Amino acid sequence: MHSLYYLVSGPLVWVSIALFLGGIIYRVVSMAKLARKKDIFVYEYWSPYYALRSILHWIVPFGSVNMRKRPVMTVVTFLFHICLLALPLFVFAHVILVKESWDVSWITLPETASDLMTIIVIGACAFFVGRRLFVPEVKFLTSPSDFLVLAIVATPFISGFWTYHQFAGYKAAAIVHMLSGEIMLAAIPFTRLSHMIFFPFTRGYMGSEFGAVKHARDW
Repeated sequence: MHSLYYLVSGPLVWVSIALFLGGIIYRVVSMAKLARKKDIFVYEYWSPYYALRSILHWIVPFGSVNMRKRPVMTVVTFLFHICLLALPLFVFAHVILVKESWDVSWITLPETASDLMTIIVIGACAFFVGRRLFVPEVKFLTSPSDFLVLAIVATPFISGFWTYHQFAGYKAAAIVHMLSGEIMLAAIPFTRLSHMIFFPFTRGYMGSEFGAVKHARDW
């Protein structure tokens, strides 16, 4: 158990970070080359004004027609993404680890807020699973990899909650928490989680094409 703990808390951390950063660089460079190859005008269409306009509309809750048509999905999605991004950065235990390692720290979330945000992420993952199982138009487009991605996202939060509250078997849960977090980090550039990287580019391009070329809104 101790050797496994040191493995996931030491070498595998750096491996996951290397895969994350290296994967991002590789995907961005390869996609940039592919975009140029498939559409010679892809960069000529780009407009900083229309790109930023589109991005801002799509990151504001209910900023698009599609969001307003699906209010429940919009609320769940925005809460999910906010908690997913903020919790790992501001949860007390993670900030303390950074402080001990590099003597750098920042504000942390209260325990109650951390618990609530964890439950929101887990609940949202369950909601997304339900949509893929029971909503016909979503089920039609669903593949096993979609459920795998949701499991990759949910596991660090379930195991982290389990570890923090020291439920039965929390020492094993701590190892699962670290390992699943590393798997999630390494998986981001190579799975559908990569939309967090490509969103500004894809949305910016669509906004540029609609605004500068078609003179229409894309939201």
